This record gives sequence, C-alpha cells and structure tokens, in this order.
Amino acid sequence: MLTQEKKQINWKPIIKKFIAVLGEKGVVKRREELLTYECDGLTSYRQTPPVAVLPRTTEQVAEVVKICNQHSVPFIARGSGTGLSGGALPSEDSVLIVTSLMRQIIKIDLENQLAVVQPGVINSWVTQAVSGAGFYYAPDPSSQIICSIGGNIAENSGGVHCLKYGVTTNHVLGLKLVLPDGSIVDIGGQIPEMPGYDLTGVFVGSEGTLGIATEITLRILKSAESICVLLADFTSVEDAAATVSDIISAGIIPGGMEMMDNISINAVEDVVATNCYPRDATAILLVEIDGLEVEVSENKQRVAEICLKNGARNITSAADPETRLKLWKGRKAAFAAAGHISPDYYVQDGVIPRTQLPYVLNEIEAISKKYGYQIANVFHAGDGNLHPLILFDNSIPGELEKVEEAGGEILKLCVKVGGSISGEHGIGADKKCYMPDMFSDADLETMQWVRQVFNPQGLANPGKIFPTPRTCGEAAKASIQQFPEVERF
Repeated sequence: MLTQEKKQINWKPIIKKFIAVLGEKGVVKRREELLTYECDGLTSYRQTPPVAVLPRTTEQVAEVVKICNQHSVPFIARGSGTGLSGGALPSEDSVLIVTSLMRQIIKIDLENQLAVVQPGVINSWVTQAVSGAGFYYAPDPSSQIICSIGGNIAENSGGVHCLKYGVTTNHVLGLKLVLPDGSIVDIGGQIPEMPGYDLTGVFVGSEGTLGIATEITLRILKSAESICVLLADFTSVEDAAATVSDIISAGIIPGGMEMMDNISINAVEDVVATNCYPRDATAILLVEIDGLEVEVSENKQRVAEICLKNGARNITSAADPETRLKLWKGRKAAFAAAGHISPDYYVQDGVIPRTQLPYVLNEIEAISKKYGYQIANVFHAGDGNLHPLILFDNSIPGELEKVEEAGGEILKLCVKVGGSISGEHGIGADKKCYMPDMFSDADLETMQWVRQVFNPQGLANPGKIFPTPRTCGEAAKASIQQFPEVERF
C-alpha cells in the first residue's frame, strides 16, 4: 500500500513558484476563497485545501505538478466539483489543481466523428458544438449541464443513454496526460482501435490517481433518424422491474430506460412541474427508442405491448423534441428535487443484474424500514445502475453515521447478487472501505501495482479508491486523526 508520511510543509516558497508559473490570479490562497473547494458533491466531509491553482494549458499543469513532485507535495485534480464520491476531497497538505479554466474545444472533426477538448469543457457543450451538423456526444450524466469532461474521465461517468451507447470509456479515443512526475504523454489516438496496451482504458475511471488529463479526444455520434420516448406508469414496483427485463429479453435495446418510484415522482412534480408524471403511480418507466424510422415504429409498439402485459396503466409517447425533453426533464432533475422533500440526502451508486431488480428493490425497502429513513429510488433501470437516495436530517447528531451504515448495506446487497459497488460515481473517499467486499487481496494488490507504475510516490490523489484501513468505521476515524482539520457535517 502507498502511504504518505505526515510532515510540516513550508508553503511560502511553493506558492511563490506557482505564482511564477500561473500569475497571481492563477493561485488561490486566501482562506475565504479556498472554502469554495472544500468538498465536491459529497458534502459529508469538508477540508479546506492550503492552496488551489487554476492552470489554463497542458504546460502549466505540467509545471505545477513538477513543483509538487520536487517538494513531495500531494496534489488533487478537480473539475466542476460535481462528483458524488469524495474523489476531489482535499487534504490539509495537498495542492488542488482546478481545471475549470481549461475550457477550450480545440478541434471538431465531423468527417472522422471526433472532438478534442480540454478537461474543463462542460459535458453538454460538446453536443451543443456539433448538434447543428447532426451529431451529439452520447454520455449524458444528470449533471451534464454543469459537470466537466475531465471529471467524467476521472469517474468514467455514465448517464441516461449508457444502456445502448456505453459509458465515458466507450467514447474516449485518446488522451494527453500529465503524469505525477510532470512529464507529458499521449495515449490512444484518433482511431477506434490502437495497437498495444489499452492505456486509455486504464486511465479512464482511475479517479485522478494516475495523473491529469489535459486534452481529451472524444468520439461523437450521428444523431438518430427517429427518436421516440414512452412513459409507462405502474401500480407495482415489481411489475415495472419485470418489464425492464422483458424488454431486453425481447431483443430491444433502448437508447435509455429509466425508472422512478413514487417518492421521486412527487418530488419532481413539486419542483419541476412536468405535469407528465402521474402522482399516484407506484413507479414509472421512461423508455427511449432510437434508430431508423421503421425500426423505432416497430419497437415502440413492441415496448408498449410488453408494458401493458406487465400491468402498465397508461402509456404516453412523444416523438417531437419539445415533448421528449419535457418527459426527460423530471428524471434529469430527480436528485435536485430530493432536496425539496428532505433537508439532506445520501445517494448511493450500485449496479445489479437486471433480473435481480425486483428482489433488490424489495430488500432496499426492508433496509428503509430497518433504519427508519425514506429511500427514494431513481435509476438507470436498463443496465441495473441503482441510485437510492436516503433522505435524512444531517443536523441531528449521529444521523450521518446511521445513513452511511444503511448505504453500506445497499452496496453489500449489490455485491451479494453479483453486482458492483459503483456504476458511474466512482469509489473516491466514500466507498473505498467496501472494495474488499468486491475484490480479493490479490485483486487489490494488482491494482496497486498499476497505480505505482504511474504514481510511484503516491502524490496523485492519495487516500482515494483503496481501503486503508479495511472498515468504514475505522476509515472515518483514521481520516479525522490524520487530517484533524477535516470538518464533518
């Protein structure tokens, strides 16, 4: 295991070197300004970094990393800060390298269906840049209007359309990287298949532990000839879950297939007011079908038949862009809407086989009753990527610990049925203690060998992904002991 010895760091000469590279405006050192970076989307733990830097070019990133390497100072890359696993959580002795000013779309090549972007480019900007020519970028997390491509690379983000089109790694052709020693390398390229080791695949999803991506070559896709969205509502969660498996078993692969329960439906209608989601439904399915017009027409009918066979009360369909957007609007706003019905929520991100959906959802309901918390379920049903939101009040002492325990039970349940502890949010600081539930000691040691090749000093995003110590309770205590200034909320 990689470990970092605690030492007293003299920040003045280091910050002086950063200013020489980036200028005064590129270095954030005032405490009140640094509060902006004290956490990412996971707000359970907060730590103000001693300094944050805002480079604009690959060369500036490399110079900053060289300075960190020279002084043996850890560094953590941060994009838009929308991550939900604590991957960008600073430590009291680390430099935060913020890529939000690296927001250039460097190149668009429609003939070869690719775009080259900097890591600070917002996800939805890529589609906006090419949509006029009839193209789009497929990975679409719910936070796509604010999350950055660099963060998507780090966490291997998914989204509504990952069922048919895959997650981020399936749309990354090549990367320009700054390694933890400050050297600049190019991996992958501009063609789908490159000879040699798939280093691009290794890097995507590595959560900043292998270096920093400063230019990303993305695959863009031609927009489908026809798109149709169906909304089916059910009086039973089990019926809705069974419908998901039946649609896939019929050989139909929707562009996206999402499920929301009654808690989520009402939260969304309270906030977004789509007036499309029936408030009395126990669950709804959103199914998007795309492709050739004749294919969409046939599959639309087949999906509707499967839904009705499984007890759907009503089916609404939309082919025009405005109505389709309206149907999806509520699903995209589901996480934010949860804040309307609860002071706080704790979201988990696990994956299960589709056939296990009815069983697992019943077990989540049992966990809800056991701990006394409402759990809203909104998730990528087609690929079994669950996002249970545990609703609680963080101002009550001891509540967070209980909620984390409930969340841990859900993750262990996912592993028990043959699934995973993360589908798209990453491991970060939040779930590293559950890695031994999914991987053997030999598995984890092998991953560490890879990490050490890229990151031999352990300076790139230390303390993330890998469990030290093994259990969550011990990890939380160790984190507070190692970084006594960490505030827990």
